[in-house]
Amino acid sequence: MNLAEIKKNAREKMKGVCAICRECNGVWCRGMVPGMGGAGNGSTMQRNYNKLNEIRVMMRTLHNAKDPDVKFNFLGKVLSSPVMVAPITGLNYNAGGAIEEEDYIDDIVNGSLECGTIAMIGDGGNPDFYRWGIEAIKKVDGNGVAIIKPRENSEIIKRIRMAEDAGALAVGVDVDGAGLLVMSTMGQPVGPKSVEELKELVNSTKLPFILKGILSVEEAKIAMEAGVAGIIVSNHGGRVLNGTISSVETLAEISAAVGDKMVVIADGGVREGMDIVKFLALGAHCVLVGRPVIWGSVGGRREGVKITLETLKNQLYQAMILTGAGSLEEINKGMIYRD
Repeated sequence: MNLAEIKKNAREKMKGVCAICRECNGVWCRGMVPGMGGAGNGSTMQRNYNKLNEIRVMMRTLHNAKDPDVKFNFLGKVLSSPVMVAPITGLNYNAGGAIEEEDYIDDIVNGSLECGTIAMIGDGGNPDFYRWGIEAIKKVDGNGVAIIKPRENSEIIKRIRMAEDAGALAVGVDVDGAGLLVMSTMGQPVGPKSVEELKELVNSTKLPFILKGILSVEEAKIAMEAGVAGIIVSNHGGRVLNGTISSVETLAEISAAVGDKMVVIADGGVREGMDIVKFLALGAHCVLVGRPVIWGSVGGRREGVKITLETLKNQLYQAMILTGAGSLEEINKGMIYRD
């Protein structure tokens, strides 16, 4: 099985929901929520793609970076690359029934581990989604991160305890899911968090706490002051609010503001190894990948996820050779070329 076969299989199974376009730019699938597209007219998802694509990196070949080290230390666990699987749920309706939720969870948790990295499991309108994710993490000795929707704090803390019992590496909340209508329609209300509520959540656990959905320096600093271990610079894949900025437009400023006081994770359009270089050059420590992993699971199940992640790792390795970076730490803003 190779990546072309995986995408072909996924394309056939996801007809009408995702065309797995040559350019995953959010145009074909705009407005398809539920589905695989962006909210409204899809401008936010399209902006994610376009702004990332506009960034250019200087090629360098006169150096000694002949065998780059792509390994990444995530909260004490060494991963094979700085790529983790984003927390995604609702595949039974967002993927048009192409795969069952439990099967997808099994694929991402185990396929990630087989590639030497980890997956973040998500939460959703159906409480079983999170429970299945927690069970999958527990089966692999806690090698995963549990991300919870911004429910009432008491409900979040219940789910934090589940993650603790499973031995998860970290736990967190995707505050960028505060406006998800599907949660409300399924009787699972969500909303924004006050600073006091955030501190209560951080202080409720000894696990590292991750906050997903940060787009401003102001909120990054709030998270840092609340004791958050890591933030994910993200606009939820353009699926919750039309007309917002992309993560790459604010990432450098956020990274400069928080330095190494928190792990800075970013997402929003990672499709190949050079995208990872761009995110790291702008200040991210690591990235999340979403849609390509869904294609991997639908088109090739656990092996498809592994192949997808290994492809990204290998592309990153090659990109580092051709940009003169011998380690992830050597990828920096000076590599970016602007007109």
